[in-house]
Amino acid sequence: MRHALSVASECAPLIKTGGLADVVGALPGALAAEGWALRTLLPGYPSVLRAVGAGKTVWKDKNLFGGPAKLIVAEAAGLDFLILDAPHLYDRTGSIYLDDGGQDYADNPERFAALSWVAAYLAANGIGDWIPEALHLHDWQAALTPWYIKEMGARAGTLLTIHNVAFHGIAPAARLNALRLPANGFTSDGFEFWGQINMLKAGIVAADKISTVSPTYARELTTPEFGMGLEGVIDGRQADLCGILNGIDLEAWNPATDTAITTHYHTPRGKKKAKARLEKEFGLPAADGPLCIVVSRLTEQKGLDLLLDALPALVDRGGRLALLGSGDRALETAWLRAADAHPFVSVRIGYDEDLSHRMFAGADAVLVPSRFEPCGLTQLYGLRYGTVPVVALTGGLADTVIPANTAAMRDGVATGLQFHPVTARALANSLMDLRAIYADAPQWSRIQRNGMKHPVGWDVSARAYAELYDSLSTPA
Repeated sequence: MRHALSVASECAPLIKTGGLADVVGALPGALAAEGWALRTLLPGYPSVLRAVGAGKTVWKDKNLFGGPAKLIVAEAAGLDFLILDAPHLYDRTGSIYLDDGGQDYADNPERFAALSWVAAYLAANGIGDWIPEALHLHDWQAALTPWYIKEMGARAGTLLTIHNVAFHGIAPAARLNALRLPANGFTSDGFEFWGQINMLKAGIVAADKISTVSPTYARELTTPEFGMGLEGVIDGRQADLCGILNGIDLEAWNPATDTAITTHYHTPRGKKKAKARLEKEFGLPAADGPLCIVVSRLTEQKGLDLLLDALPALVDRGGRLALLGSGDRALETAWLRAADAHPFVSVRIGYDEDLSHRMFAGADAVLVPSRFEPCGLTQLYGLRYGTVPVVALTGGLADTVIPANTAAMRDGVATGLQFHPVTARALANSLMDLRAIYADAPQWSRIQRNGMKHPVGWDVSARAYAELYDSLSTPA
């Protein structure tokens, strides 16, 4: 086996705020089949330290970005970890990124610069006889690593994966020294961005290879509409950029064995009991339309405000909606009001992993009206569970759902519905199409079966990542 280091701010099942954690947690198993052994470098948040236990300390530093730190080797959930235990950086009472008031921690740049710095140290020095041949860096939290590798005089191949370009990791220029960054890098060709330090840009400029999580999103990132101000920099790296679709854990998400649900099934017919339970759990009355779900962060990106405007197209025609999510306070309030106003809408604010599994098991359709979506995992869970995805035509949603257009329906290959442009009116039209297809039982069953047969695992993507790792570890 060859050795690689994966560097990320979260990793399921130890710590998760979104799809990034699922991907980071799935990659080691997927890459092992391709001959690569991954260790994951993860911050030592309190919940992570509890999960891994004592472990073995292999490195210490008296002053890592403001305080003492140590590196712990540990195993948990079948994964190999290197945990950066630095209480002054990670022992917080709020979320891993936000304080109790919902604001970014003021020292987030230092918190994740430390993670990148330790990754670079490992690239340069290893641990005993273990040294990574390739480093896989995830989002801005790991994106300073190539700069630190260069400063240490080390040579190590780096791959930066952009999971969501909307998050840059911005710091004032005055913190250049505090972040241990070279002054000659603070230029328009380096990590300077409108007079500030941009950590994601640093990685885009300096990493050997860049990937993102779908082919369509890779193309979108080079445009002003989706590039979030970094489109020019990304366009300049097109020769080193590729899009690799995410997969899902086929064992954790398997309707035939899922421990979170009581009714297991191999075919859409087995969904009936799960659907009845879901109706009861959310207090939704029986109706002749489809039972739809949303499992999502409530943000503008996810298009949940558009769904509010389009809601009559679903619920006024016998459809129902169960929503699980949290995020923007105004959207939370708006959705709670929608549930109060209509008996066919039920809302749970928060997140519950087991409940989300029961929702996919029992629902007819899952709605994903994102304005942009790098890859998306929700629609993949829907396909796996025979829960027909209704998605916006963007990013990975465009790459993973075969739309129920005339040709696809004629040829019997459709797996879901897509709408474009990403507006409330287009979404409403798609919801009306959903209702019409649902009313045609043979057509509906075929779409469900197509989805359940659609490949959503890691096999193809793991091979693509392994090829990138191979290129990084092979001398030029």
